Amino acid sequence: MLGLTKKDFNLLLIVVALALLAPFILNPFPSSSGMAQFNAGYPDLMQKFVIFGIFAIGFNILFGLTGYLSFGHAAFLGVGSYSCVWMFKLLGYNVLPGILLSVLTSGIFAYLIGIVSLRRSGIYFSILTLAFAQMSFALAYSVLSNPKFNLTNGETGLQVYADDPQIFHSASAPDLPHLFGLSMRATEKLQIGGWEFQFNAGYYLCAIIMIVMFYLSIRIFRSPFGMMLRAIKSNNTRMNYTGLNARPYTLAAFVISGMYAGLAGGLLSAMDPLAGAERMQWTASGEVVLMTILGGAGTLIGPVLGSGLIKYFENIFSKINSTVLHNWFSFLPDGLEDLMVTLIYPFVGKGWHLTLGVMFMLIVIFLPGGLVEGGQRIKRLFTRKKASDTAEDETAKSTTPAE
Repeated sequence: MLGLTKKDFNLLLIVVALALLAPFILNPFPSSSGMAQFNAGYPDLMQKFVIFGIFAIGFNILFGLTGYLSFGHAAFLGVGSYSCVWMFKLLGYNVLPGILLSVLTSGIFAYLIGIVSLRRSGIYFSILTLAFAQMSFALAYSVLSNPKFNLTNGETGLQVYADDPQIFHSASAPDLPHLFGLSMRATEKLQIGGWEFQFNAGYYLCAIIMIVMFYLSIRIFRSPFGMMLRAIKSNNTRMNYTGLNARPYTLAAFVISGMYAGLAGGLLSAMDPLAGAERMQWTASGEVVLMTILGGAGTLIGPVLGSGLIKYFENIFSKINSTVLHNWFSFLPDGLEDLMVTLIYPFVGKGWHLTLGVMFMLIVIFLPGGLVEGGQRIKRLFTRKKASDTAEDETAKSTTPAE
C-alpha cells in the first residue's frame, strides 16, 4: 500500500497516530495535578516537536544514509525562515507561498554550498559546512542588515510591519499567518474531567506536512537512490574504483536534506512571523546532530523520537526552578528537603543541558543505535520470553503420559 512494504506501512501508521493524537498522548496528567508540569500538549511545544522532526528527518537522509556529517544545516533553517517572512511582507500572511519559497531558496542555497563542500569528505566536509553556516550567520547578523538593503534586520530579527506592501492581503483575512483564512493560532479546547486538550490549526498543518515528509523519506530510503547512498557510506573508495561517480548522489542528498531544513525554517516563521540570525548559529546545527544520534542515525523513526526528546527537555525541564522543587519535596524534613533540592537543581532549570548531556553519554555508551535500538532490545526481550514460554508449554505437553 502506498508503495510501501507491510513493515514500513505499519511504521507510517504509528507516526500518523502519534502526530494526530498528540494532544491526548502528551497530556497524561490532569491540569490541577502537581504532575501537570510534565504535560507537553500545548500548541507551541507540539509545533516544535513536528517542525524539528522534519529538520531531523531531512538531516538523517544526508548523515544516516551517506555518512556525511554536516555541521552547517542551521544555515538552511535560517534561509527558510527569512524567505517565509519576506513572503509575508511582500504578498500577505497566507503561509502557503512562504513555505514554498522557503523550500525553493534553501534548495538553491544547499546546491551552491554542496558544490564546494562535497569536494571534500570526512572531517574536512564537516568543517567546510560549519564555515559556510557561520559565514551565513555573520551575513544575516550584520552585513545584510545594512539600512540600504535591509534583508535580515540584524539582531532584532525580520518581522512584518504595517507599512509593508502585502499585495494580496485582504481586509477580511486575519493579520496573522493563516491558510486561506484559517488562522494558525486558531485553537479549540476540549475539557474532559480534569484534563484539557488543545487542538491547534497550526500544529495540525505542521503535523500533516511532517507525515508527508516522513513518507517521502521512507520512499527515499527504500529506493535505488537510497541504496546508492548506503553504498557511498559503506565504501566510497570502492565505488570510485568501479567507475561510479558518487558526487551527483551525495549532492542530491545534500540538496534534499537542505530543502527539508528550509521547510522546517519556513514552518517556524509560519507559526511565529519572526526570523532571526540565531537560527543559523552553530549551536542549532549541533542540535539536529544530537537529535539524529539520540534517536538513531540511519533509522526511519529515530530522528523524530530524538527531536521530541530534546525539545521536551528544553521546554519542560528548563521550567523547573527551585520553588517547584521545594514544593515537590515539602513532605520531607527541612534539612532533607534542602538536600534533595541542592542535588537535583543543577540538572533542571538552566542546567537542563547537563541532564541531556548525561543522557546522551549513557545512550552512546549503552545504546549506540539510539532510542530505536533500545526499543528493538525491549522487543527482542519480550519475543524471546514468549518463545521460551511457548517452548516450555510444548515440552510439557509432549512429556505428559498418555492415559
